[in-house]
Amino acid sequence: MKILITGAKGQLGSEIQRILKAGKSEIGEIDQIYKTAEVTAVDIEHDISDMQQVMKLVGSVKPDVVINCAAMTNVDACETDFVTAMKVNAIGPRNLAVAAEKYGSKLIHISTDYVFAGDANRPYVEWDICNPQSIYGKSKRLGEEYVLAFSTRCFIVRTAWLYGYEGKNFVKTIIRAAREKGSLMVVNDQRGNPTNANDLAHHILKLALTDEYGIYHCTGNGECTWYDFAKRIVGLSNIPCEVNPCTTEEYPRPARRPAYSSLENLMLKCTVGDEMRDWQAALEMYIKNLEEV
Repeated sequence: MKILITGAKGQLGSEIQRILKAGKSEIGEIDQIYKTAEVTAVDIEHDISDMQQVMKLVGSVKPDVVINCAAMTNVDACETDFVTAMKVNAIGPRNLAVAAEKYGSKLIHISTDYVFAGDANRPYVEWDICNPQSIYGKSKRLGEEYVLAFSTRCFIVRTAWLYGYEGKNFVKTIIRAAREKGSLMVVNDQRGNPTNANDLAHHILKLALTDEYGIYHCTGNGECTWYDFAKRIVGLSNIPCEVNPCTTEEYPRPARRPAYSSLENLMLKCTVGDEMRDWQAALEMYIKNLEEV
């Protein structure tokens, strides 16, 4: 089995490689077929927005599965840098879809809760209508549409509030800020699903062995606000820090954030099974393992 991972140095790309090497995730063992998998991992040295580069790369590897973890995830920067957002989040996935189709590869493309408006009163399921409100969300939605248009063997996996052992994320930011400041203000009117990259990687590898193509939601089970999330992080880290709630208006950002963007893992439940951990249990193990990893 040949696997090509793009965005390989990011939180998710790194986690997929770590699980492949170990043969297991924190959820459990992965399929034995992965023991002999040939993994090609690329990052910014390959520009996925360049069709020629992508065709050359995919053509040389001829992977069974392409896992696209590459994305411009700086939500605020996307608001002003339209071109880069379009190139990385939309054109890149299009190019990978065209190349994957040409060489007979499955394509797993990672997307986001930001494709929704964020004004729901219950968790979004896969058939709900997308209505992104930010440039980031719009570019990611266009990437989804391109993948669906150009690949007949694709999985679109939407996730949210992701944190992993490599790279920057909300959990590491809160731990550092709590130690430095001793008091934090965190928004309490945006709700979503904290997601451990280890859990997400486990499910991606499960999907890759199937022909259950389509759109998936894959987030930690349960929901909370950023304030709840931060308070739990500080508590589990045993840091003497006061965490106080504030509103989105009190903490303005260039890009509009969804007020409610919780996702339900309905398609997982209907196909390979939803083994995503409760967000609090996954976070507890993450913080225990963070220094060791």
